[in-house]
Amino acid sequence: MSKVSVVYWSGTGNTQAMADAVGEGIAQAGGEADVVSVDAASVDDLAGEKAFALGCPAMGAEVLEEVEFDPFISEVEGIASGKTILLFGSYGWGDGQWMRDWEERMTDAGAVLLGGEGVICQEAPDDDVLDTLKALGGQLAGI
Repeated sequence: MSKVSVVYWSGTGNTQAMADAVGEGIAQAGGEADVVSVDAASVDDLAGEKAFALGCPAMGAEVLEEVEFDPFISEVEGIASGKTILLFGSYGWGDGQWMRDWEERMTDAGAVLLGGEGVICQEAPDDDVLDTLKALGGQLAGI
């Protein structure tokens, strides 16, 4: 099994906890997880991977974080075709529109979404969400 990147942006720690759960699932499945904040991530690294995970909370009017993460995702769109991607993030209010928009961006770029859709939770992830992310991390490790 090769390295699986888990790239995230987190303001309150909720999305970081989700990223850590994905990384734990990858490791439990025998894979090598590289859980990194977006400011330490490289699109070139992701280009060499078959599958990876991306996490970002909803910000403002239900959009991706605009300073670091959204520009990174714009670059990812250029290498996403044929990749299996797990999307995840938390939100404080709204109905998940940021995730639906993000899912559409990634599928329009040719990515396959692991699980068919992103994993979201309101505020801090509970045990069910963390267990789901661990299981999906295990699936990423097997790709």
